[in-house]
Amino acid sequence: MDADGRLLKILCLHGYRQNADLFREKTGAFRKVLKKFSRLIYVSAPNTVPPLNSADGKDSESVDKRGWWFSAEDNSYRPDEPTECCKGYQESLDVIVKAFQEEGPFDGVLGFSQGASMVSLLCGLQEKDNYSGPVRFNFAIIIAGFRSRSSPHDHLYEKKVKISSLHVYGATDTVIGKEMSKELLDYFECPQTLEHEGGHFVPTSGDGKRIYTEFLSREHKKRFSSS
Repeated sequence: MDADGRLLKILCLHGYRQNADLFREKTGAFRKVLKKFSRLIYVSAPNTVPPLNSADGKDSESVDKRGWWFSAEDNSYRPDEPTECCKGYQESLDVIVKAFQEEGPFDGVLGFSQGASMVSLLCGLQEKDNYSGPVRFNFAIIIAGFRSRSSPHDHLYEKKVKISSLHVYGATDTVIGKEMSKELLDYFECPQTLEHEGGHFVPTSGDGKRIYTEFLSREHKKRFSSS
């Protein structure tokens, strides 16, 4: 905890086929890096993802896998394919609204993979001129993020996002290629970036630790300097 006990409160959205508990476990090292500046609150998506049809049985039935929305009516998801479907999105938005109402306010929102795409939608939502809901935050951390290909989400990318944002992506990510993550930068006014040499994960070593610390230090000062 920092010297005066004041921490940024960040809502964290997991990736596809994860849940809040699993994402919390996977970000243990990340939480240690950020603990001086922030407290992370994890929430699970409401949509249960069907098990993979895997001959080797690697998709364990014991893990509760969740998703923020599906890109097809058969409850499947392809991040790179244009679609008119966003099945389950409204239910996910309702869960996030409830988190803001019951556990907020939040200073920032962090997302990984599909969760990061969901963060980009939340950013667009609060930029809407007629939006008066409870989802309000001052910065976003988008890790392995991408623009949603679901056409019902297009209106949420009409205005550039003004809040501070840090975009993290891997040079060798084969799940969400870095070009998909870089495309998302166009929808933010002043995006800060961190490209790491690895794949589809949350980096915490090397430049990552420094850049996270610098980004959150600035946000911490903005939040608490006048209080």
